[in-house]
Amino acid sequence: MLLPKKTKFRKAFKGRNPGKATRCNYVAFGDYGLQSLDNERITSRQIESARRAISGHTKRGGKIWIRIFPHTPVTKKPLDVKMGSGKGSPEYWAAKVKAGTIMFEMNGVAEDVAREAMRLASHKLPVRTRFVKREEA
Repeated sequence: MLLPKKTKFRKAFKGRNPGKATRCNYVAFGDYGLQSLDNERITSRQIESARRAISGHTKRGGKIWIRIFPHTPVTKKPLDVKMGSGKGSPEYWAAKVKAGTIMFEMNGVAEDVAREAMRLASHKLPVRTRFVKREEA
């Protein structure tokens, strides 16, 4: 699973995630991409699960780029703990994804194979997605 090697702070504020993506919003490396249509936090487990779905369907052919990385620590308090007594301990890492972000890219496979692989990956993610192709200039 993905997680940062080192962070400045162990815990982070929750923050908000409004608006559309202004970066990572076009297919830069591959020929096909999976674009988010919602704003959401995506955990490192979900990213790994989607990656495995893509690589499993393509039988490890072609190349896959993961364009999102889980930088944000998400904390959780244990069950049956009263209010107060500080913030919980970090449980998992998440990537904050905005609408329009390209999350995965592929190259080296046929379009129908890429489309089906991205469809399988989208079932593993908590956001609505769409399949996009590189725009030839």
